Amino acid sequence: MSTALLLIDIQNDYFPGGKMELEGSIEASLCAKMLLQSFRDANLPIIHIQHVSVRPGVTFFLPETNGIEIHQNVHPLPGETIVQKNYPNSFRNTSLIELLRKESVTRLVIAGMMTHMCVDSTTRAAFDYGFQCTVISDACATRSLSFEEKIIPVSHVHGAFLAALSNVYAKVVKTEDCIPISAKSMSH
Repeated sequence: MSTALLLIDIQNDYFPGGKMELEGSIEASLCAKMLLQSFRDANLPIIHIQHVSVRPGVTFFLPETNGIEIHQNVHPLPGETIVQKNYPNSFRNTSLIELLRKESVTRLVIAGMMTHMCVDSTTRAAFDYGFQCTVISDACATRSLSFEEKIIPVSHVHGAFLAALSNVYAKVVKTEDCIPISAKSMSH
């Protein structure tokens, strides 16, 4: 049994100055950076997920722009795997499931952006594939949404989606509760 780290869409367009800035993106990326370092130190599998927009009319994560690049706080080292995707679910039309099976991964630690979109859909898909999932709440970021002419504040969006995931699909913890585990019990 092995645990892998999935860092989902921690890309420049989600940061200040980007085309789809999220609330708390810098803070979340710094937590993700700590997770990344702990997985590097433990020599555990790391997969960076990078979204590439291909739908007509999209305004961010456009090919061949700086916005598509993985943010410097979690920039991949040479040899670390990058999986490009075109849909919220990181498994859809990608090599992710094959990569995880090749590494005999059974558990996933998931962090990234946006909590209500790609983190949610990837976690649910991972659960359906039989993985044990842990989502790191403070290493994820999202934004406020609107519904029925009301603004749903970012804290409510983030909290509601993590609460829904925590019932069945994943264990939801903070970075500080995960890092000590990764070096000890998450090894092969």
